[in-house]
Amino acid sequence: MPSQVYFGSARQARLEAKETLPAKLDLILERLHLRDRVRGERVLIKMHTSNNIGYSTIHPVFVRKVVQAIKDGGGKPFVADVSWDAEGAEQRGYSAEVLGCPVYPISGPDEKYCYAHPRPYKNIREWKVAGFAQDASFLVNFAHVKGHPTCGFGGALKNIALGCMASETRSQMHDAMHFDPYWFPEHCPEPETTIPKIAASCPFEAIVEDRERRGYMHLHIEQCNQCGRCLQVAPPGSLKIQPINFHTFAEACAIAVSEVLSTFEPGKAVHLSLATHMTPLCDCFGFTTLPILPDIGILGSDDIVAIDQAVLDLIARTHLIEENIPLAMEIHYRQGHPFQQLHGPYKDPYKMTEYAEQYGVGSRDYELIDVYPLEKVERSALPYTPA
Repeated sequence: MPSQVYFGSARQARLEAKETLPAKLDLILERLHLRDRVRGERVLIKMHTSNNIGYSTIHPVFVRKVVQAIKDGGGKPFVADVSWDAEGAEQRGYSAEVLGCPVYPISGPDEKYCYAHPRPYKNIREWKVAGFAQDASFLVNFAHVKGHPTCGFGGALKNIALGCMASETRSQMHDAMHFDPYWFPEHCPEPETTIPKIAASCPFEAIVEDRERRGYMHLHIEQCNQCGRCLQVAPPGSLKIQPINFHTFAEACAIAVSEVLSTFEPGKAVHLSLATHMTPLCDCFGFTTLPILPDIGILGSDDIVAIDQAVLDLIARTHLIEENIPLAMEIHYRQGHPFQQLHGPYKDPYKMTEYAEQYGVGSRDYELIDVYPLEKVERSALPYTPA
């Protein structure tokens, strides 16, 4: 049976508050029966508060509505994010006074409060789940949808895959992309002259000389859009730009999500995604660019895979706003998903949901239920605000 995903479109028929996204969030929370499910629960609201001067994350108006719904139901909510984002969250409007609940560093102020979950995967021996995540009895996973330079897309899955892991594990998840070799020095007979030429071929500085291993090259996967310029310079067989190094991160995220969700009893997690002001990069970069896609709306589901699949499918019907893409980025690939066009063919955002389904955390089969369908309006009076 398909998982239910509730959806509120960013579009409006009338200029009325009840047709805006915060009002549609209320309808989604009702459909999810959030108030009925949280009595006596210690509720983690996992969201990204960004850092520095980022302003395109989830507006406090939305968060306050979720907090109030939890309180109405008798739950005890708190917001949590990684330490360096939570510590300055009040500078971007995420404070107890504004939200109605405290904001905590999810692994403690020193990133050492966590629980180890043994599960070998490539270079990772154990997954350190953040202490404030595992200690919670109910999860509200509230994600801001955006592009991501590592895997093409960040949504509900990535919000807890990285955001509910301690710093050590987050670093290992990124390092896992280098577990499978891509540089083969035996096929580069003159590294002193060849390596600088390969590095110079990349306008994004994605392939550089390895600082720790002489005669090796290091691939910065975040910067790499798989354009292939380096392969035209590298001796045959010396360098491989291959899917496995890029897809490893998506698989690691799926494993991380399965470990996080294993700490919650069945039925004690809901997932929300706000797909507005979608930028090329993750909110952790600490700044905001122009939106590179049209606003989609807000979604909610009990199924973390279904909600990411639904939002990706909705975005797939749109097109990149190319005049808003930073000039330092390049589109060389015109096929696949818009996020794939932006970040390259091997950064297929659907890999996130494919791996997550394989690891049993949810289903890609879903039913999209519009909580406030657009109504065709012939005419409607403009609202009037008395002076």
